[in-house]
Amino acid sequence: MSTLALAVRDSSTMLRRNLLHARRYPSLTLNLLLTPVMLLLLFVYIFGDVMSAGIAGGGADRSAYIAYVVPGILLMTIGSTVIGAAVSVSTDMSEGIIARFRTMAIHRGSVLIGHVVGSVLQSVASVVLVGAVAVAIGFRSTDATVLEWLAAFGLLALFALALTWIAVGMGMASPNAEAASNSAMPLILLPLISSAFTPIDAMPGWFQPIAEYQPFTPAIETLRGLLLGTEIGHNGWLAVGWSIALAALGYRWSTASFKRDPQ
Repeated sequence: MSTLALAVRDSSTMLRRNLLHARRYPSLTLNLLLTPVMLLLLFVYIFGDVMSAGIAGGGADRSAYIAYVVPGILLMTIGSTVIGAAVSVSTDMSEGIIARFRTMAIHRGSVLIGHVVGSVLQSVASVVLVGAVAVAIGFRSTDATVLEWLAAFGLLALFALALTWIAVGMGMASPNAEAASNSAMPLILLPLISSAFTPIDAMPGWFQPIAEYQPFTPAIETLRGLLLGTEIGHNGWLAVGWSIALAALGYRWSTASFKRDPQ
């Protein structure tokens, strides 16, 4: 069997293993998924009228704020879901199953690939679920073409891949599952200081560069442009650049940590 065929076979086995774990222990995924859903409902139904008035100078209604906030919530959903990958990897490392895998005749990279692909699939499923909740409460994207929808989906998948590799690196570097969960919390907190809930120009001047050039804001603005027809500008390139850079950084971090582990 060729090296490529061996890698695909073993990665598929590891992917199936991780998906079975997620199905048997759904509480972690559900807990992480509830955060963006609750924030969506909170900001729409509790703060929606006030926030929409601020965005449009007093002339907007709640439906306008639903359209504004949903792209940010979708990106936050990805940040929440990939924390499960950090916890899962850290659990495997601390419980010794990785050491067992090292004694078996399997492709070494398949262990990490199974975690990454499984997390990306869970992220996509979570985005679909949160998107369905958003549609149920009034979100509409009537002007987006099929190509724009495909581009939006591709951006979400690419961002999920990038954050998953970062989360895997965090899991590899953490001594236990609790530490992995805590170290991955910035993936949930960063969207709160982005343009997810309020425009950049409404923030204090000294804070605007921080919010504008962090990874989530360009991705959120690009998603808004694709789904709602707003100006994308340079945000598209920044979103793709951030995604590629984070994916490369997470991949190098994860694989280096995996190789340093005692044989």
